[in-house]
Amino acid sequence: MPNTNANSIVVLDFETTGLSPQQGDRAIEIGAVKIVDGIVVDSFQELMNPGRPVSTFIAEYTGITNAMLRTAAPCDEVMDSFADFIGDENLLAHNASFDKKFLDAEFARINHNYVGEFACTLLTSRRIYQDAPNHKLGTLVNYKNLAEDGTFHRALFDAEMTAKLWLKILEDISEEYFLDNIDFKLIQKLSLLPKAKVAKFLQTYR
Repeated sequence: MPNTNANSIVVLDFETTGLSPQQGDRAIEIGAVKIVDGIVVDSFQELMNPGRPVSTFIAEYTGITNAMLRTAAPCDEVMDSFADFIGDENLLAHNASFDKKFLDAEFARINHNYVGEFACTLLTSRRIYQDAPNHKLGTLVNYKNLAEDGTFHRALFDAEMTAKLWLKILEDISEEYFLDNIDFKLIQKLSLLPKAKVAKFLQTYR
């Protein structure tokens, strides 16, 4: 069973050929960091060759070119290694529904099942940072004054910044509502609540 502590988690991000694996889109890069007790202890980053060219739009958006992918390992090989990396940990992404559908699709190709469940910093931030201008990752990084040194829309950097945002969210919840050892299931429930019910929910949980 996955760890229920919200401070132990794998934060991941995919770059892809498009928006939908159901329409044949594939992953072209995976980046992830592993957090244990609130500290990043490991990372994973690989380009992966989807077996077909990426569009000019995707190359410009991500900075990942067809020349870079030509020498990358195939998706199946990279995902097999990534399966070992995540183990039984719970998983986190910004706009997790997007990354989950690509994780599910790529793992299905190698007949791998994972036991961890997902949380989403996008959904959680909408409840906790209701005054933010919007809830894009870059906006929230600036809103919370998180240190950054890299380029958005590359998988490892986005995963690293999502991890920083996650830890800041946990810190802010802990300080405002006097909660320690925040449970992963609590965050999952919180992320689905109407915004108006968030404060009462956390006060009651305390």
